[in-house]
Amino acid sequence: MCGTKLEFAAAARRSALLRLVQIRFAGLYQIVMKPIELQPAASSDYDEIADVWHASASLPGVGPVPMVPREALRARIEPEVANGWRITVAKTGGEIVGFLAVDAENKVLSQIFNRPDLIGSGLGVRLLRAAMKQMPNGFTLSTASTNASARRFYEKSGFIMTGSGVHPRTGHEISFYEWPGQ
Repeated sequence: MCGTKLEFAAAARRSALLRLVQIRFAGLYQIVMKPIELQPAASSDYDEIADVWHASASLPGVGPVPMVPREALRARIEPEVANGWRITVAKTGGEIVGFLAVDAENKVLSQIFNRPDLIGSGLGVRLLRAAMKQMPNGFTLSTASTNASARRFYEKSGFIMTGSGVHPRTGHEISFYEWPGQ
């Protein structure tokens, strides 16, 4: 009987905590509670990919100033895919909430972004692990030197900063990282 009371009390606490989470994070709650699936992108996903890319890259310190228009990012996707990008999308409820683009032949993680409201949710970790699975022998990436949170994320994930330079399209300063592989 005691065990049943304890189990009931624990379930009640979990239920109350879940209600609190629902109230405090109403927008995020729907995303957290729905499964996020990673899958190869289809050409019908390109508009949503551009939306996520532009929204995240437009955050202060993430992309160039001024940020390139969303249409310019959308226009890049098909030619980049033709040149070797493999894009993986993160979807929940049929909506794209993140993506990564790898150039496996050149061992480069070209892009990795998730919706701004999901930064810190663990989605970036899942996407990065997907890139690591696709390129288990290691790869490089670059990020804006001003993007301190991304730099911390990569360094915490085992990446080594190998240098800095200028972005070839926009001219803003970027930092280069390498992940040596498993």
